[in-house]
Amino acid sequence: MNEPLKRIMLVEDDPDVQTIASMALIDIGEFDLTVCSSGREALERVGMVKPQMILLDVMMPDMDGPTTLEEIRRLPLDIQPPIIFMTAKVQPQEQQRYLSLGAIEVIAKPFDPVSLADQLHAAWARLSN
Repeated sequence: MNEPLKRIMLVEDDPDVQTIASMALIDIGEFDLTVCSSGREALERVGMVKPQMILLDVMMPDMDGPTTLEEIRRLPLDIQPPIIFMTAKVQPQEQQRYLSLGAIEVIAKPFDPVSLADQLHAAWARLSN
């Protein structure tokens, strides 16, 4: 985990959130960003993209974030990327549930675009310790 964080996958069905997060992560964070509009798309692309971290929306149609996380963990990937959930549901018991599913962090929506990249860098640094 000592390599710098560069490749992020964003799994988000809301085009407005995709746009804001893309600006925050590409323009401010200077990440290489892959955007997927659904859990299924993420499952199809994660093996090729090899993201170092996945930002995953909790509530999506068809396949929600927790199910997507479960399915990603079943894939025979060389390295399982850490996953951060993004959600408007940030009650303490919900946050605890998401962490117990294997997420390394939960970011509340609406998020601050200016600090989003810093939040990801901080989470990455904690993984390295």
